[in-house]
Amino acid sequence: MNDPKLLKPVETTALALAIGEKKANSSFRTLLILGFLGGAFIAFASQASTMGAFNLLALPAWYGLGKVVAGLIFGGGLVFVLMAGTELFTGNVLITNAWLCGRVSLYRLLRNWVIVFMANLLGSLCIAWLLSQSGLWHSGANLLGGMTIKLAVGKVTLTFGQALALGILCNWLVCLAVWLSFSTTSTSGKILAIYLPIFMFIVSGFEHSVANMYYIPAGILAASDPSYVAQATALGVTPDALAQLGWGSFFINNLLPVSLGNIIGGAVFIGMALMYGNGRPDEALIQAMKEKVLK
Repeated sequence: MNDPKLLKPVETTALALAIGEKKANSSFRTLLILGFLGGAFIAFASQASTMGAFNLLALPAWYGLGKVVAGLIFGGGLVFVLMAGTELFTGNVLITNAWLCGRVSLYRLLRNWVIVFMANLLGSLCIAWLLSQSGLWHSGANLLGGMTIKLAVGKVTLTFGQALALGILCNWLVCLAVWLSFSTTSTSGKILAIYLPIFMFIVSGFEHSVANMYYIPAGILAASDPSYVAQATALGVTPDALAQLGWGSFFINNLLPVSLGNIIGGAVFIGMALMYGNGRPDEALIQAMKEKVLK
C-alpha cells in the first residue's frame, strides 16, 4: 500500500460513497445525456465484439477462441464509459452503498436508476437502428447478420432462473471493474483494472442488461431481413426459437431478470460485501473524498 496512486480499501469505499452521492444528486438533463452516451458506448463495444468474432463464434470448435476475441474488444466499452464520465445503470448499482449509509434517499437512488436505465436504452437503440441501416450486417456473406439474430435468440430463450443467475455473475464482475477503477489514480491502472473483469465476463458468457439493450434489438431488427434469417437458420436457429424473438420477450424474458440479477450481483457481492468487509469509512474520510470528486 505504499504506492501513492493506489488507495487503501477503506479509501476506495469512501470514494465510492462520494461518487454515489454525486450521481444520485445529478440533474435529469445530466443523467439523460450521459446515460444516452453510456448506452451508446456499450452498444459500440457490443457491435465491435460481434464483428470481430462472428466467424469464430459460428464454428463450435472455435467458439471459445471467438469469446476470447470478443472479450478483448468489448472491454473498451466500459473504459469509454468510466474515462469519459458517462452514466451506466449497471455501475450505478453501487449507489446502493450511499443509500445504506444514509447519504442519499431511496427516492434519489431509484430516480438515478430509472433515468439512467432509460437513457442507456435510448443510446443502445440508436446504435442498433443505425447499424441496421448501415449494411454492415451483410459482412461475411450475411453471416454477421445471422449471428446477430442467433445471439439475440439465445438471450430471449433463457429461463428466468438462468437469466437471473447470469445477471448476478455478470455484474459481480462489472462492479468489481468499476470498484477497482476507483482504487487507483493511474490512467493505465484504471484501464487494466477495468479490462480484466470485463474480459472474464464476456468470455464466460454472462448477461449484462445494458449490452443486451443492443444485442436483442439488433437481433430483432436483423430478423426483418430474409438473408440474415437464412444464415441464422444455417447456424441452428429453429423457426420456433426465432418466433420467440420480439420486443415482449426482450423486456420480459431477458431485460427484467437480467437487470434484477445485475442489481444483486453489483450491490450485494461487491458494494455491500467490500464496504462491510473492509469497514465503513469515517465521515472525515468521506468528506475528503467528496471534495476530491466535486472539485
